[in-house]
Amino acid sequence: MTVDHLVPISGATEGELRPETVLTSHGRTLVVTDNASGHSVRVTPASLYHYNCRQVTAKTGQLQLVQGIAALDADGLVLLDLPGEWHKPDLDLFAHRAGIPLLDARSYPPARVRAVLASRAPGWQRLRGLRPLFPRKWHKPLAICAGIAGMALMAYLASLGMWAAWRAVSSLGRFLLEIFESKWLMVAFSPALLVLRPVFGRTNRWQVRRGTLLPSAGRGGPYLKANSSGKLQIFHGTELTATRQIGASPREAFSLLLYQYDSLTGLFILDVAGSPLYHLPGHWLPKHAHTFTKRHNLSLAVHRISREEYLNLTRTTKEATP
Repeated sequence: MTVDHLVPISGATEGELRPETVLTSHGRTLVVTDNASGHSVRVTPASLYHYNCRQVTAKTGQLQLVQGIAALDADGLVLLDLPGEWHKPDLDLFAHRAGIPLLDARSYPPARVRAVLASRAPGWQRLRGLRPLFPRKWHKPLAICAGIAGMALMAYLASLGMWAAWRAVSSLGRFLLEIFESKWLMVAFSPALLVLRPVFGRTNRWQVRRGTLLPSAGRGGPYLKANSSGKLQIFHGTELTATRQIGASPREAFSLLLYQYDSLTGLFILDVAGSPLYHLPGHWLPKHAHTFTKRHNLSLAVHRISREEYLNLTRTTKEATP
């Protein structure tokens, strides 16, 4: 079943361009297309969260109404944030036809809305539907030039002992990153990344080959590690999000299941009884998973699962750390 598409009627804040975001549904699976960038995302949310939130915007520094839709998972974590003004009657009809619960949070206190939007699931994304400030092909050369200039500036400030100025430059960098949300701009204010990033990349690939690290394919996704005490750790970026003992006792990590259901892929961490402990959507390479599980005495299964199996596994996943 394909539900009629839905588009925003204006920008997330007053005076902003209308996002080129199109939302369609195949059953309960949402397909979000950002026509400005050509990027498309498929998610199966447990609910939609229609919000308004007054906050200080980066453009004007004034208090403005920011609005949009957030797609939430079963735990209330944000899978997708879609800024823009969405017509409420059309949104109600869309959610009804798709069979997805819609929560109207436009009258909620701003602090409550901000708390919900800050609770992000692994792999969280925000699709603005707006064309980037600079064409994507210029991102890399601009980042390299900015990095060289940043290193020269940092070296000059260090030679003069101007540490206060150094901190001011770092603060300016964080401010600009908040405005543009451009990861490449980080290079201008972290010049060491020009040197350290290739080193980190080689180190990570070496860890994957040895089986000490299991990353999801693509950048920015979750990854698994095991520490010296035999505990399986789940990281997202530099943040440790969960830990579970490896073993054959109930509620301990015993096996990994790499699944494919329709167009969805991911990984379940199971205990010895086959009960799911964690669900990590994304693409995981079986050869890397085999090396990782063999090193840490975990079982591994790679299956195409049915709709019933998928729904049962996601419904019974228990992610509370003991």
